[in-house]
Amino acid sequence: MKEKKNKKLSIVKKVILLVLVLGVLFSGMYYFLMPKEVKEKFKEKIKVEAKSNIKVVDLDSNKRPIAVMIDNHDAAKHAGLQESYINYEIIVEGGLTRIMALFKDKQVNLIGPVRSSRHYFLDYAMENSAIYAHFGWSNRAKEDISSLGINNMNGITNASKAYWRDNNIAAPHNVYTNTENLQNQAESMGYNLESTEWQLLEYSEKNIDLSTKENSMVAKNIDLIYSSYHTTGYYYDEETKTYLRSMNNTLHNDYVTGKTYTAKNIIIEKVKNYSFDSYGRQDLENIGTGEGYYITNGYAVPITWTKESRSSKTKYTYLDGTNVVVNDGNTWIQIMPINSNINIASE
Repeated sequence: MKEKKNKKLSIVKKVILLVLVLGVLFSGMYYFLMPKEVKEKFKEKIKVEAKSNIKVVDLDSNKRPIAVMIDNHDAAKHAGLQESYINYEIIVEGGLTRIMALFKDKQVNLIGPVRSSRHYFLDYAMENSAIYAHFGWSNRAKEDISSLGINNMNGITNASKAYWRDNNIAAPHNVYTNTENLQNQAESMGYNLESTEWQLLEYSEKNIDLSTKENSMVAKNIDLIYSSYHTTGYYYDEETKTYLRSMNNTLHNDYVTGKTYTAKNIIIEKVKNYSFDSYGRQDLENIGTGEGYYITNGYAVPITWTKESRSSKTKYTYLDGTNVVVNDGNTWIQIMPINSNINIASE
């Protein structure tokens, strides 16, 4: 009896397997025999169903980002920085900072003020596969743009039509542009407008909660003291779950909208810097590994950053070695002098 029962079960299993195989073959044959227009609709349906719900940037688009050098002097009237999905702030000569803003898949009518290039910003343009927009350059930046083959749009040489001056603002803090001008300029220069290597950060559709992470700390009030001349600040807004941004204890507001800039994610990197010429221009030791923080939703956790070469993507990991995944929203990457003061407070 037992043998007959096992034999019946074996036959049932074979029948089920045969049905599954025939189902797969039929499905493949059905797709093969589909009219071309039906196949296209079928593919489109699959594409729509798989589409990402991330809002800060279109993960399904391979449109190449444009990285714009932004003046960060106290006299600068900033425009467009809420529409950039990543902003880098880094020390320059005189204890001041400059910002490099990345734009992708959005039409932004006013961006600026645009300023000149510094060579180490190229490292961060390259890690995002971005076209680089600037108005002038330092000697070393000029050399590196040439030697590294950077696709660039310089307002004082090869791309003057992409920029204009606001005569109501004193020079040199009055150069502006927009995404339409920059896209048209890049196209006219024959640059590749698409890239599959553009994505730096991994985004999460689900909320990232750092409160349960090891070594997490409440981060409501943050002061990043770049030098005696410049401090960047962030204050957590419980209602919007974003950080209000300030510079030198003054709210950092947009020139057009008047609204205070906000950040969903803040990444801090401690990087050694030093002067290399009599003018005080800076260099960074940004190849290698170092310490930092990831901050979002009112909490901060220590992280490690790693960059293997000038063009490679910076990797951010928690202390346990797992990759940092950021919340859906814009990110400010604060690359700070290694011995500068970073104050993260719970109130």
